[in-house]
Amino acid sequence: MSVQRFGWVTGIRPEKIEYYKQLHARPWPSVVAMIKACHIRNYSIFLKEIGGKHYLFSYLEYTGDDFAADMARMAADPETQRWWKETDPCQAPLPEAAAQGKIWSDMEQVFFLE
Repeated sequence: MSVQRFGWVTGIRPEKIEYYKQLHARPWPSVVAMIKACHIRNYSIFLKEIGGKHYLFSYLEYTGDDFAADMARMAADPETQRWWKETDPCQAPLPEAAAQGKIWSDMEQVFFLE
């Protein structure tokens, strides 16, 4: 099975950190099911304060054969859209992502050990 690994970073609004953590402590089953249906596994989100600002770092493994199509399928899902209406206002995109109308900025993988 072919696996693609993705890492992303975004800011998070300090006043929204606890709410964001609460949401992810009990993610909606329909959203989790959609993530899995779109061939995503080992999806993690990490929180870190750097220089007085808070950031989210995410990592996932994609096992499908058409990432763009699977992401479009996820984006079209009404429950996922409803989830994003809760999570998106918590996040503070980095300037490069914001300029593209995105929330998460791509990260370059420089090392992997299996």
